[in-house]
Amino acid sequence: MVALVGAGPGDPDLLTVGALKALQVADVVVHDALVSSPILALIPAGCTIISAGKRGGSSASACQDDICNILITLARSNQRVVRLKGGDPFVFGRGGEEACRLAAAGIPFRVVPGLTVGIAGPAYAGIPVTHRAVNASVAFITGHESTRSSGAWEEEKEWEIPRVDWEAMAQAFPVLVIYMAMKNLASISQRLMAGGRSADTPVALIQWATLPEQRTLVTTLGQVVRDVALCDLQPPVIIVVGDVVRYREWLAWFPDRVVQAGETKTKPG
Repeated sequence: MVALVGAGPGDPDLLTVGALKALQVADVVVHDALVSSPILALIPAGCTIISAGKRGGSSASACQDDICNILITLARSNQRVVRLKGGDPFVFGRGGEEACRLAAAGIPFRVVPGLTVGIAGPAYAGIPVTHRAVNASVAFITGHESTRSSGAWEEEKEWEIPRVDWEAMAQAFPVLVIYMAMKNLASISQRLMAGGRSADTPVALIQWATLPEQRTLVTTLGQVVRDVALCDLQPPVIIVVGDVVRYREWLAWFPDRVVQAGETKTKPG
């Protein structure tokens, strides 16, 4: 049996009861790079821990095929396997790909959903992703699209054009929550403005969301690229675009660090 378990955004208080129960009975845990140290510390002694994380496409990143093969091999050796993924397994976490591979291999699996950072991160920054005075809809979008389809039921093929129409998104949704967008931030911001969003649209970037090291930068769509460069903001970052960002002025409750232009800070630990 493989349990695809969402670890949430980082704060161990946000781990679900179901996730904790799965960890307590696991023989082996295969975890992502973004699973926080306090959550890894909850894994019982004697459980085998395997790091299999993505790291921005660097040479240290685990190959997705290798991860799937590890899960299948471990399950076939009659072990209780937890695939521990940051956030929610099925929200930009490749959990769907892994579940397809397990199903194709005849491996029984279950899914334990987790709290996605696209909801928890803004909440910890004092930003409601919906507010009746601002929006009746919100879009959760990846800013780091795969150029290939990796569905279990079809051959991989090249995508000729990007699948996210940012110009259309600019018009269709008053609030955008964007994952994994730092590498493509310049292009995304320009395309949103080309689609009609004002350069003065508020933008919040939340780094290390829900952790004690959380940092939040509030800027505008027209200035976001410049300000990110000035404060050396690096992933992992969740981005909120829209007027709900303004509520942070009144609703900021978590003691995060307000990022100022020119400020630099390396990764904690």
